[in-house]
Amino acid sequence: MRILLVEDEPDLGALLQRTLSREKYLVDWVQDGLVAWDYLEQQWAEYSVAVLDWLLPGLSGIELCQRLRQKRCALPVLMLTAKDQRSDLVLGLDAGADDYLVKPFVKTELLARLRALQRRSPSFQPQHIQIGRLVLDYAISGIATMNNSGQRQSIPLTASEFRLLEYMMKHPNQTLSRDQLLTQLWETDAEPISNVVSARIRLLRRKLADCGCAAMIETVHGFGYRLVG
Repeated sequence: MRILLVEDEPDLGALLQRTLSREKYLVDWVQDGLVAWDYLEQQWAEYSVAVLDWLLPGLSGIELCQRLRQKRCALPVLMLTAKDQRSDLVLGLDAGADDYLVKPFVKTELLARLRALQRRSPSFQPQHIQIGRLVLDYAISGIATMNNSGQRQSIPLTASEFRLLEYMMKHPNQTLSRDQLLTQLWETDAEPISNVVSARIRLLRRKLADCGCAAMIETVHGFGYRLVG
């Protein structure tokens, strides 16, 4: 799941990015409302949730939310703010925010609210994805399982392997370009390693091969890869 985090406090932003990354979210963190709007205009469909601070340089979280709703974008929005008056809560919800979290907050509440937004979103994520004998279970973080003759064999995955396999399993039998897959491995502002996709594919194949299913991922020469269902 990819999250746009818009928070201009450097310490809090860095802390939230680390917390969410440890939970296997892919986080694009920006500190300016205008930059955030550029991200949303170009690729809002890539995000599952936007986490917006209320007070931001450029555009406020309220203005970002209003712009999204004016464009009839249903992206779930969690608003972060130090404002705790009921009138502020009403203003944020009327602007189109789906939920509201007052600073300071504990990370368990943040994660619970994100899970709730994810369940309510139009692109509600199922409990698991299954392609053939391969199952990716969201309830077991970082684990895929292979059903071999009624026996489930666990396949431990790193965060990037989990995201990559999830994306491929959501697009079975489709040829996916390296650029498409690269977006599942790196935050937007990070500098990717040139061969990161092929390296992760090799590692995934090796882990699938241990369960007898290395052939599930095919190379489409000159374009990318395909997961065969």
